[in-house]
Amino acid sequence: MEGNGGDAANVVAPLAKWRNDFSRAFQFYLDRSTPHPTERWLGTLAVAAVYVLRAYFVQGFYIISYGLGIYILNLLIGFLSPKVDPELEVSDDASLPTKGSDEFKPFIRRLPEFKFWYAITKAFCVAFLMTFFSVFDVPVFWPILLCYWIVLFVLTMKRQIMHMIKYKYVPFSRGKQRYGRKKSGASSSGLMRD
Repeated sequence: MEGNGGDAANVVAPLAKWRNDFSRAFQFYLDRSTPHPTERWLGTLAVAAVYVLRAYFVQGFYIISYGLGIYILNLLIGFLSPKVDPELEVSDDASLPTKGSDEFKPFIRRLPEFKFWYAITKAFCVAFLMTFFSVFDVPVFWPILLCYWIVLFVLTMKRQIMHMIKYKYVPFSRGKQRYGRKKSGASSSGLMRD
């Protein structure tokens, strides 16, 4: 009886070691990709293109595509929303200014860009794998799903844009603002006049 337990432990130990090694290697490459957003998003675009081509050539899996679209819409709302919603909570840390005299506080997303990218990439990979199983190919009339998704997208984005306008925030920035150098002649002549 002890021999059976020992054999099971001998089989589980290498699997656990392999899983741990794989997890560490995956996290290492994930961490290395963090400072390269353009390359990450290009990779995600390639994964999305592979999924779209697979769904197009198979001519099916519309439910998977619809579910993927709803999931991405949900992620997009989290990406465009502030961490602290001024309608729901009053917080002392990072919140949006509501008046012109309020102190500027930076926009902090509810869903950071890296997590947004990672979730979308993972969703496309899972959806791609699901297209290999016929149980997920439910026959539906896809134009109705597409119309419903478009209506849902428009209504959700309208509500989100109205929220942005009401609380005066823009969830996009082009990085750190750069200022031009001041001309030394202009600044010294200004000092001479005073």
